[in-house]
Amino acid sequence: MTAKFDPHKAPRLPFDRGLVFACLLLLLISIVLISSASVQEAYTATGDQYFYLKRQVVFCGVGIVWFLAMCTIPSATWFNLAWFLMGIVGVLLILVLVVGREINEAKRWLEFGPVNLQPAEFLKLFWIFFFSRYTCRQIEKVRYQVRGFIIPLVMMAIVSGLLLLQPDFGSTVVIAAITMAILFVGGAGIIKYLATILFLSIAGGLLILVQPYRLLRVLSFLDPWKDRFDTGYQLTNSLMAFGQGGFWGEGLGQSVHKLGYLPEAHTDFVMAIMGEEFGFFGVSVVIFIEFFIVVKAVLIALRILRQRSQYQGYLAFGVGVMFCVQTVINIGAASGALPTKGLTLPFISYGGSSLVVCMWALALLVRIDYEWRCHKLGNLKYS
Repeated sequence: MTAKFDPHKAPRLPFDRGLVFACLLLLLISIVLISSASVQEAYTATGDQYFYLKRQVVFCGVGIVWFLAMCTIPSATWFNLAWFLMGIVGVLLILVLVVGREINEAKRWLEFGPVNLQPAEFLKLFWIFFFSRYTCRQIEKVRYQVRGFIIPLVMMAIVSGLLLLQPDFGSTVVIAAITMAILFVGGAGIIKYLATILFLSIAGGLLILVQPYRLLRVLSFLDPWKDRFDTGYQLTNSLMAFGQGGFWGEGLGQSVHKLGYLPEAHTDFVMAIMGEEFGFFGVSVVIFIEFFIVVKAVLIALRILRQRSQYQGYLAFGVGVMFCVQTVINIGAASGALPTKGLTLPFISYGGSSLVVCMWALALLVRIDYEWRCHKLGNLKYS
């Protein structure tokens, strides 16, 4: 039964100010980094060295407005809209394969005038809505029946197939991680869970072997200096940028590798420029803030699940996993700890779709936390 809300006992500001402050700080860091990292590439592509900076500022403004709007929507709304949103993003994923814009041999973007929409970014959040709903409705089958565990994996395989056709292996990994994390929190048996992880590992290995470019990425990741001017070019320059920065960095605007030496310096490899200009200290600050948000998400999820509000608990946990996996993969790829993947760093990398989705996901966390503080979670009917 939902507890009665007493306005006299409610906190003066019934939302997590730490989450909001961390987000604003990351947006500020993003603007500062993009202003430096994108100068050369923007001038070469458009003749305006501040082209990407101007767009990123607009993206941040739109993201903040979207965040405020999403904070007003009850979290239970996404339970009712999950199928609808998955239907929309499914159509977009098919559409992008037909009429999508191709960049670096990948079709991941739909052009709408001056705006490029990346459906895969929205899929990550919509999948959290959808799969959290499924787990709540089929919780007994997920826990005690093999069939209840296999069905979500089949659904994940269909979605992953659309992503791999783009191809987008990085987003596929994120979707798989979110699925497995929600199943784990939902109480799926450890034997089924370990068997599935083994299956996904074998499937991932086969996907790497059947596509030559993926195999080259893995081999270049293991020894990037072996072919530093071809397959290892991006990673070796990223590593040199980190090394150049040392502990305190060369200073804002002093990066050499952003001057055409490091491709995608303002997107996938923005942390390499962070390392060169602000050193180990600057990189550590960003990592700390990113994982502060992840830890907050997990704590909110555990708090909600103790209250038996399964759907909101799964939502919060899914968002935390999404932020965590993307942060680990992006920074891991830029530092040579993981193979190169086309994943943005949450709140930091250049890109409108990624930023709007991150702000939406953060708004979801803030809203769920607010509903818990004010005893407004309510009880959803899962049957």
